[in-house]
Amino acid sequence: MDETGAGDERLRRWRLVLGGDADGTGHGLAGPDARMDAALAALYGGAPGLGGEGQQDAARARRAGLGGSAPRVARWLGDIRSYFPGTVVQIMQKDAIERLNLTRLLLEPEMLEAVEPDVHLVGTLLSLNKVMPEQARETARAVVRKVVAELERRLAQRTRAAVIGALDRSARTNRPRRAADIDWDRTIRANLKNYLPERNTVVPSRLVGYARRSQAVRREVVLCVDQSGSMAASVVYSGVFGAVLASIRALKTSLVVFDTAVADLTDRLHDPVELLFGTQLGGGTDINRAIAYCQGLITRPADSVLILISDLYEGGVREEMLRRVAAMTAAGVQVVVLLALSDEGAPSYDHENASALAAMGVPAFACTPDAFPDLMAAAIERRDLTHWAETARS
Repeated sequence: MDETGAGDERLRRWRLVLGGDADGTGHGLAGPDARMDAALAALYGGAPGLGGEGQQDAARARRAGLGGSAPRVARWLGDIRSYFPGTVVQIMQKDAIERLNLTRLLLEPEMLEAVEPDVHLVGTLLSLNKVMPEQARETARAVVRKVVAELERRLAQRTRAAVIGALDRSARTNRPRRAADIDWDRTIRANLKNYLPERNTVVPSRLVGYARRSQAVRREVVLCVDQSGSMAASVVYSGVFGAVLASIRALKTSLVVFDTAVADLTDRLHDPVELLFGTQLGGGTDINRAIAYCQGLITRPADSVLILISDLYEGGVREEMLRRVAAMTAAGVQVVVLLALSDEGAPSYDHENASALAAMGVPAFACTPDAFPDLMAAAIERRDLTHWAETARS
């Protein structure tokens, strides 16, 4: 490319970045570039003033945005899939739903057929579940089913491997059958009294190892999920993980969702799509009531893990909620609070409640879906989860 061509390409790129009529580049757009610019202008404003077909497309986008009709939005969705990679498409879709209030149009089947499915879209569809017309419901289920299947492909194998490995390792024995089954850290600590200073060594008179019997050791796992509107992505991931955990026979898995009421969706864990459509995003929050219900599900406290997924904004009785958590931990339940189970990081949350829980030894932190399998393994092995969270962040 000669110097003139390189200069034109730089101007073209700046023109696409800056958008708008008075961009200062003096460079016009035509063809695919103009249509790409029009797609961006429809969402973010600043449509260009150019000649030809591109100018007309951009002007229409500037005047009307995307809010007119489902066909217009469907065409726009097709355009952005043509011009941008999938990760960018998902961001633009999310921005369109939030910035241009396209929620109503998501109820129309032709719109749903055009959209690129992702976790945020599923959360939006779940929030519309109760008002969705019948003709859109099956299309919505197909969208949710596609996202769930992709999440299971991404997360299920790692989750099963991590949890089953933790169950195996947590079964201790004083007669390990193989050298690989010896837990050297615990063996050394158990034999410190046999330290020989002259040889600078410990004589292991008693071995501590892993029994390697995953079906012989059971854990009760309760996922208690806040279904207020801000927790949409966390609800989606919780449903997928709940279904995966329920498929592990060494676990007894329950899934409870709550707002101001409590719903036990354990009987739907075999079908995560049905489970997700059983949630009802939005409404208030009564964490105390939800924890009280979960207490009743636990029959073996010393072998139980409760994962509370909530931003901790309590609309119920705060003091009673904290007393219940303290009673569960005193009984031996491993309680973990996830402020979010999503890729977005920690949301807005109640810092006072998080601090109160941390003071009683209950860690509260955000967790990404990719880190959740290791979190479950650490909880089953009863490791220090505060230290685990700090290590995971680093």
